[in-house]
Amino acid sequence: MSDALSDDGSVNQDDSQEDVMTPAELIAKLEEAWLNEKFSPELQENKSEVVECVMEQLTHMEENLQRVKKGDAKASIHRMEIDRIRFVLSSYLRSRLQKIEKFFPHVLEKEKSRGEGDPSLLSPEEFAFAKEYYANTETYLKAVALKRMPPNLQTVDMLKAVPEPCLDSFVFLRVKERQENILVEPETDDQRYVLIVGTNTRWHLSRAA
Repeated sequence: MSDALSDDGSVNQDDSQEDVMTPAELIAKLEEAWLNEKFSPELQENKSEVVECVMEQLTHMEENLQRVKKGDAKASIHRMEIDRIRFVLSSYLRSRLQKIEKFFPHVLEKEKSRGEGDPSLLSPEEFAFAKEYYANTETYLKAVALKRMPPNLQTVDMLKAVPEPCLDSFVFLRVKERQENILVEPETDDQRYVLIVGTNTRWHLSRAA
């Protein structure tokens, strides 16, 4: 379901619904996606709808800023807020591109193997970028190294050559609403640790996968 900006700058979740997202809620969604992407070891589900709405909101804010009289103290405050939002948006997109470049064969494989109805990992633009990056990397390897190798070594399996995201790394979790105790059990007998997520604290430490 895509989001849409209304005339007053708020965001409609769907034309057929009355639910409205305020600009503050929209920016909060962007910041949440940004932090999740920044601290997660693997690429997260794309939030292209949020990105598009934030870009529209920035355009709306720029237009409003042009109507403010020169010398008004509000102008500098609004300008700083616009710059802050642009920084978060740019950092979010940059983090995603860095992961695509670092894990491109695994990202493409995961995207191709996702089930029908599953959320897309990549936006259409990111998918095109990942495919082009894959093709350019193969072309470069063949031109620089592989064609000089013996015939039996002139092919390379990108899925084996490029390391996968390390899902054994630890991440911080924040509880957004009160939950009953959740028992996180080890996946194998070799893993001796067990983490119990309680309700008295909001921040917890756990494996990414």
